Amino acid sequence: MAEHRPQVVVTDVRMPPAFQDEGLRAAVRLRADHPGLPVLVLSQYVQRAYAADLLDSGDGSGVGYLLKDRVGQVEEFVAALAEVAAGGTVVDPEVVRQLLRRRRDPLERLTPREREVLALVAEGKSNGAIARALVVSEAAVGKHIGGILTKLDLPPADDTHRRVLAVLAYLRS
Repeated sequence: MAEHRPQVVVTDVRMPPAFQDEGLRAAVRLRADHPGLPVLVLSQYVQRAYAADLLDSGDGSGVGYLLKDRVGQVEEFVAALAEVAAGGTVVDPEVVRQLLRRRRDPLERLTPREREVLALVAEGKSNGAIARALVVSEAAVGKHIGGILTKLDLPPADDTHRRVLAVLAYLRS
């Protein structure tokens, strides 16, 4: 980094090797090591936790979080990049909407069936036990759990157990 001294960093949230959140973690770390470094992060989906982590890095200036849809709108992307490089903050309007929804009960986004599945997960039931209790396939349970994790903004990460975090969200609300 010291050798190259970039004027701005553009990265994707998901980068090699695992394509989870490596790009975001690198951006947050770069901003911790070099607080004035402008960083623009691109994401396919709104991940409120990712956006919050990035916006909390450094003093909040020279940072941007855009959905990849904006990249296709070249003038808008170039304007956002210039704003971030100049020390401004750019946040995709959809990300803003999602961040504002953050204050609500996270479980309100779940369907009744997903709440039922989450309640059984909170009881410590396995997918097989949940499938038997609800008279559905294990694949259906897996699909519901995937929906729960997505709606609760719990992306895959090596250092967390998403089912436990989902249960904690359930117990808090």
